[in-house]
Amino acid sequence: MRMAVAGGTGMIGRLVVGQARAAGHEAVVIARSAGVDVTTGAGLDEALRGADVVIDVTNIATMNRGVATRFFETVTRTLQEAERRAGVTHHVLLSIVGVDRVPWGYYRAKLRQEEVALAGGVPATVLRATQFHEFAVQSLTRFPGPVAVVPRMLSQPVAAREVAAELVRLAAGPPLGMAPEMAGPEPVPLADMVRRAARRHGPRKLVLGVPMPGRAGRAMATGGNLPDRPGVRGTQTFGQWLAEPR
Repeated sequence: MRMAVAGGTGMIGRLVVGQARAAGHEAVVIARSAGVDVTTGAGLDEALRGADVVIDVTNIATMNRGVATRFFETVTRTLQEAERRAGVTHHVLLSIVGVDRVPWGYYRAKLRQEEVALAGGVPATVLRATQFHEFAVQSLTRFPGPVAVVPRMLSQPVAAREVAAELVRLAAGPPLGMAPEMAGPEPVPLADMVRRAARRHGPRKLVLGVPMPGRAGRAMATGGNLPDRPGVRGTQTFGQWLAEPR
């Protein structure tokens, strides 16, 4: 199959491209660096020529609900309009476990993206996944200084490469609507993950797990980001991932 990967130069996007090619598919990278803009549609028609499926793993670095919502709505609609013109028959979207239970601004934006994708003119599959193992390192290095402040949050982290493989598997099949959620093999508090990452690979910092305010904070701290139904489970634990060379 010819699979177009929107956001194909990002961390998860590169893994999806690699998994698609390893599975014998042709992978097309959709990114600004490849001359394609998913917000304006520039270059999309050419990129999607002959494509069977689009896998959307685009992202925006903001916690502002309004900014994130406008981005995700625009990208999803722009992609699906181009997909209809190109005859693409399947739209696959990566989302996050807990977007329907944790009332946080960014999650609400992702939930809106799911709604737009599922209501669009191209049949869609949405895969919700838990935080990647890499999230611990990102949380550790997000801000300079000797202290890393992270939300008090219970997660069930999963290997990004296992999520990438599942996205490719779903893309090769029929549209499912909401696919079974994907998570890692074991729940781990986020602050513990970040502390272990600091000890193993650095930078060494004091890690503080701080309760987030309001209903969103209570939901994060009490398992709102854990899967609440049967689904696909990754096999690599956070400890196994952490032991790998960086």
